Amino acid sequence: HLFYRGNRVAIGVPCYNEELTISKVINDLQIFFPLAYIYVFDNNSTDQTSLIAQEALKGKYGEVYFVKNQGKGNVVQRFFSDVEADLYVLIDGDATYDCQSLKKMVDCVIDEHLDMLVGRRVEVEADPSNKTYRKGHRLGNILLTNSVSWIFDQKSNRRNFRDMLSGYRVMSKRYVKSFLSLSSGFEIETQLNVHALQLKMPCGEMNTPYYARPEGSSSKLSTYKDGFKILYTILKLYSTEKPVFFYTTISILLALVSIILALPIFKEFLSSGTVPRLPTALLATGLMLSAIISFFSGLLLQNVTTSRTELKRSAYLMQNAPRAR
Repeated sequence: HLFYRGNRVAIGVPCYNEELTISKVINDLQIFFPLAYIYVFDNNSTDQTSLIAQEALKGKYGEVYFVKNQGKGNVVQRFFSDVEADLYVLIDGDATYDCQSLKKMVDCVIDEHLDMLVGRRVEVEADPSNKTYRKGHRLGNILLTNSVSWIFDQKSNRRNFRDMLSGYRVMSKRYVKSFLSLSSGFEIETQLNVHALQLKMPCGEMNTPYYARPEGSSSKLSTYKDGFKILYTILKLYSTEKPVFFYTTISILLALVSIILALPIFKEFLSSGTVPRLPTALLATGLMLSAIISFFSGLLLQNVTTSRTELKRSAYLMQNAPRAR
């Protein structure tokens, strides 16, 4: 068995059509962190990713898994559920992350008893055209980071995370075994950070070099499509983590529209005793009822959010904290 400072370390490498880079990632991991098991997760690749990965893993500790449900979130769920370890490393198979930083990251998690350490991406090469880290993704990352920080009341000078969408992170067993998210795709990185913030886990970030993809390797990201996903994720976070605020805001907006529509009708009723605009009156009534329902829905969902967090906390406390053994 392989152990690093008394801990069994598992490295999960999600892949989708990464035949040009997966061999380099596996070899680099073996060079810079040989005391770990490497699990390559092939997510319906149509190229030779799995065959190249199997060849690269020959005679080494690791194996290739095939995940049929499309999406990185499904890969992460499979990694967390099927693999038993003390520390879990997540790194993309596109050779953009720095494997040389992994030992320092694992040491930091063990020495500081952290539950998650995120590799904050720092570009090491001049990129005037923003091809390595696109402007759209950079903006989306900033919006998402600020939104999550606001939701969890994190001030700018004490934020745990400034790169919410990094795919490079080290996590403890108690973090992994209490992660109950059902996210299937792009939003999994956000959920990984939210889980840590929900349970107030000891976490941190470490600057790591971020490289451009090798020539001929194409990104699977889409600026506009992923931009809409980020906006949807932000709205979803507000509705699930701050339901009272979210639904009360909707309630106030509905109530205001209802009052604006009802005032002229009410004035006319006081002066003439008739309601000539019956459809508008019904609409105003319906909007006010919807506002009331929205407000109480927020109160009920707040209890659901609290119960879900307590359930995750129970699973979290059942595992040991990361430490050198």
